[in-house]
Amino acid sequence: MKKLFLLDGMALIYRAHFALSKNPRFTSTGINTSAVMGFTNTLLEVLKKEQPTHMAVVFDTEAPTERHTGFEAYKANRQAMPEDLAVALPYVKKLIEGFNIPVITSDGYEADDVIGTLAKQAEKVGYTVYCMTPDKDFAQLVSENIFIYKPARMGNDMEILGVKEVLEKWEIEHVHQVIDILGLWGDAVDNIPGIPGIGEKTAKALVKQFGSVEQIIANSDQLKGKQRENVENFADQGILSKRLATILLDAPVEFHEEDFLIKDPSKEVLEPLFAELEFRTLGKRVFGESFSVAEARPSSGQMDLFGSISENNLPVQKPSVIDEIIPGKNISNTQHNYILIDKLEELQKLTETLLQQKEVSMDTETTGLDANDAELVGLSFAYKAREAYYIAVPKHEKGILEFLEVLRPLLENENIRKIGQNLKYDYIILKWYGIELKGEFFDTMLAHYLLDPDTRHNMDVLSENYLGYTPISITELIGKGKNQLNMRDIDVAKVTDYAAEDADVTLQLQQVFEPMLIEAQAEKLAKEVENPLINVLGDMEKEGVKIDVEQLIRFSRDLQDDIGKLENTIYHKAGHRFNIASPKQLGEILFDKLQLDPKAKKTKTGQYQTGEDVLLALANKSDIVKDILDFRQLQKLKSTYVDALPLMINKKTGRVHTSYNQAVAATGRLSSNNPNLQNIPIRTEKGREVRKAFIPRDENHILLSADYSQIELRIIAEISKDENMMDAFSKGLDIHTATAAKVYGVANLEDVTSDQRRNAKAVNFGIIYGQSAFGLSQNLGIPRKEAAEIIENYFEQYKGIKNYMSDTMNFARENGYVETIMGRRRYLRDINSANATVRGFAERNAINAPIQGSAADMIKIAMLNIHKDLIDRKLQSKMTMQVHDELVFDVLVTEKDIVKEIIMDRMKNAIKTTVPIVVEIGEGLNWLEAH
Repeated sequence: MKKLFLLDGMALIYRAHFALSKNPRFTSTGINTSAVMGFTNTLLEVLKKEQPTHMAVVFDTEAPTERHTGFEAYKANRQAMPEDLAVALPYVKKLIEGFNIPVITSDGYEADDVIGTLAKQAEKVGYTVYCMTPDKDFAQLVSENIFIYKPARMGNDMEILGVKEVLEKWEIEHVHQVIDILGLWGDAVDNIPGIPGIGEKTAKALVKQFGSVEQIIANSDQLKGKQRENVENFADQGILSKRLATILLDAPVEFHEEDFLIKDPSKEVLEPLFAELEFRTLGKRVFGESFSVAEARPSSGQMDLFGSISENNLPVQKPSVIDEIIPGKNISNTQHNYILIDKLEELQKLTETLLQQKEVSMDTETTGLDANDAELVGLSFAYKAREAYYIAVPKHEKGILEFLEVLRPLLENENIRKIGQNLKYDYIILKWYGIELKGEFFDTMLAHYLLDPDTRHNMDVLSENYLGYTPISITELIGKGKNQLNMRDIDVAKVTDYAAEDADVTLQLQQVFEPMLIEAQAEKLAKEVENPLINVLGDMEKEGVKIDVEQLIRFSRDLQDDIGKLENTIYHKAGHRFNIASPKQLGEILFDKLQLDPKAKKTKTGQYQTGEDVLLALANKSDIVKDILDFRQLQKLKSTYVDALPLMINKKTGRVHTSYNQAVAATGRLSSNNPNLQNIPIRTEKGREVRKAFIPRDENHILLSADYSQIELRIIAEISKDENMMDAFSKGLDIHTATAAKVYGVANLEDVTSDQRRNAKAVNFGIIYGQSAFGLSQNLGIPRKEAAEIIENYFEQYKGIKNYMSDTMNFARENGYVETIMGRRRYLRDINSANATVRGFAERNAINAPIQGSAADMIKIAMLNIHKDLIDRKLQSKMTMQVHDELVFDVLVTEKDIVKEIIMDRMKNAIKTTVPIVVEIGEGLNWLEAH
C-alpha cells in the first residue's frame, strides 16, 4: 500500500508547544523544548504505528498570499508567536532534516494549499493520503483516498476522518459543503468574517436547507427577521469568506514519489541535536541504550545557564553556570581514583582521615528504592574531586553494624557537613541501623531545585548538564525489568566504580551549586529551611502512620454494595445489562441507543469517546450519566485508596510510610506518594471516610490535626497590606462574609445572603489564581456581566490587592521572577512574551507564586520548629503527616496539652506577620475525627 503522510508543520508544532504549557520542558541552558519534544514524539509514533511509505512536512512562508492581498484583514488578529516557540522552530526543522523528511513550502501559498495540491496529485497516482493536522478546514479535502489524521491529545487516541465521518460531523451531504459552512460561520482565528449572527449550528442548518452560500443568498426571501437582513446586507462578505476558506489545489508544487520516500534517519544530524536538546529518553529510544547526552554534545566553550532567555529579551536573572563544560566525559576517559574498602582495619584508617575534613560527600547503596524496606549494601565517601572510597559492608546485619559503629563518629559528627544527592534517603536508611546522621546538610538535588525549580534534578541529568560528565547508568549495572539484579548480586569492583562515582559527582556538583545559591540569594533558604527539613521529613517517613485495616475492609464492602446498586440502576435506565467499564459498550448505550449526543466523537478504532470530560459535558442531559460518573468515582476510591492502603503496609513496622517530595512543586509545596496523601478525597462524604482509617498507634495515643485557617488569603492580605482585608482579619470576621458586605454594599454582616457569601468566596480564592469574569461566571453559573461587576466592585473595595497584582507583575516584568516573603523565587521566563496566552499564564503565576510559596515556607518553618521542640523536650509524641496546610500528630494522651501549646505557638509564629495567623487544632481517635 502506498501511504503518504503530509504534516501541517506549524499547526503540529503549536499543538505540541501548548500541550506542555503547564509543565514545559527546559534544557539546562534555558531552551524550552516542549514543541520539539512533542513534535518528535508525534513523528516517532506515526512512523512506528502507521508505517507510511512516503512523508513530507509543509510550512507557510513569510510571503503574502492572494488571501492577504485580496483581504487586508486576513489573519490580522493572530497573536504573536510565543518567543519560546520561535526559538524552538529552527530545532524542529533541523530535526525534520535529521529524519530525512522533505520540507515543502511555496511562496504565495499557505501550507493548506500546498498540502491540498499534493494530496490530490498523490491520490491520482494511487496513494492513500493522510493530512496530519488538528485544523478543521482540511475536512474539505477528504475523499475516498484522502483522510484527515488528527494526532492524539489530552489522553484521547488519535482520530482518522474519512468521507463518512466528515459528513456526519458537519451534517452535510457533500464534502465540499464544508467550505460553505466555513464561509457562513467565519473563523475568528484567521479573521474570516463570515456573516454576522450565523454560528456553527445555524450555518449547518442553512447549508442543509439550501445547499450552498450562493443558494442561501439567492433565496434570502425565505429567511426571517435579522437573519434575512444580515444575509442580504453581508452577502458579499459571505462570498468572500467562502473564498478565503477554500483550500487551493493549484499551488506550484509537484509530487515526485522518490522525493517523499521514507528514509533512515541521519545519526550524524540527530545525535548532536538530541544531545543539545537533552533528549535522554528519546535518544535511547532512537539510538539505543548507549546514547549519552554528554558524549554526543559538541563542546560549546562557555555555557551560560538560561542564556537563551536573554536572547529573547526576557530578563530572567538566574545564576550563571561554571565557566567551561567539556562534554563527553565518563569514567573510562576521565582520570579518577576510586578505592574499595572491605576490611575493618582499612575502614578505621579511612574514618580517621574523613574525621579531619570539614565536609564529606556521601551516598548509600542498598537493596531497593524504599528506604523503609531496603538493606544496606555499602557506603561511599568523597572529600576531593575525582577521588572516592566505597565501603562494601558484610551481608549479615551483625557485620553491617560493626562497620557502621566504626563510621558512627563521622556520621554523627555535628561539625562535619554532609553533602549528598537526595540525602533524605540516606538519612532514613542509616536511622534503621541506629545511626543518626548529623551535621549541616547540603543536598545537591535541593540546591538545584532552589536554583531552577521547573526542571529535572536527578543526579545523572545534573552531572551531564553542569559537569559534562555521564555517570555509569544504574540499568547498565543491574539491568531492568524482570531480569533486574540486586545490588548485592553485582561484582564488587563494578559497584565500587558506580558508588564511588556517585559520591565524587555529588561533591563536584556541590562545588558548582554553592556559589550559584549565593548569587541567586537562595543560600539562606537552603541553609535554614530546605536542608534542615531533611531530618524532619526523614523522621516522619520512618515513623509512618497506623492504618485500621478492619475499617478499610468494612468500607470496601460498603463501597462494593453501593457500586452494585449503582450498576443495577444504570442497567435499569439503559434497558439491559452491559459492561459499564467497557468504553465500547458504554459508548453504544449512550450514543447509539440513548442518542445523548448526535455529534459524539469516536476513536480510531471506531468506538465512542467516553472519557470523564465527555461524560461531564453530558451530565445535565441524563441521570444515567451522573450515575456512571458516581460509579466511576466509587470504583476509583475503592481501588486507589480503600483496597490499596492495606497493601502499602510495611511488613517490618505494620504501618504505612508515605514518601515526601521536596523538589517537585515549583511553588515550594511538598507533595507525597505511596500513598499520595494530598489526593485523598475530602470534598465528598465517601471520600472523607478514607481518613477514618488513619488512627493512633495505641489506646494511649490520639491524633491531633492542626490546620492553618484561610492561610493564602491571610498571606495576600499581609503582602498587599490591603486595609479592608487586614481590618477584617484583625477583627476576626468571617472573611467571605466581610468581602460580600463590601462588594455588595451591605451595611450589616448579618444581612449578607448565602449566595452573596458564596460569590464572594469564589472571588477571594479566584483572584489568587487570576480568575477572569468569564471564569467566575462559569464557576458560579451567573451571567458574565454580573461576574464582571462583582470583580469590579471587589477591586474598588480592595485597592491594595489590585495594587499588589499590578506591582507584582511590574516587578516580574523587570526582573523575570517573583519571590515569597522568605525570598523563594519563581522564575517567569514568559512574563514579557508578545503572545497574550503565554504571557497570561506567566502573569497568573506571578500573582499566585508569592502567596502559595509563602504558605509553603510558613508550614515548613513550623515543621522545623515543632520537630525541634518535640526532641528538645524529650516528648514521645510524633509528627506523622503533612497535607496541604495541615499537620497531623500521633500524640501521647498525657502530652496532649503541651503538644497543642507547641503546635499553636510554632505554627502561628513561623513567619512574623501583621495579619493574625489562625490555627485550628482538632483531636480524635482517627484522622477524620481530628480534622
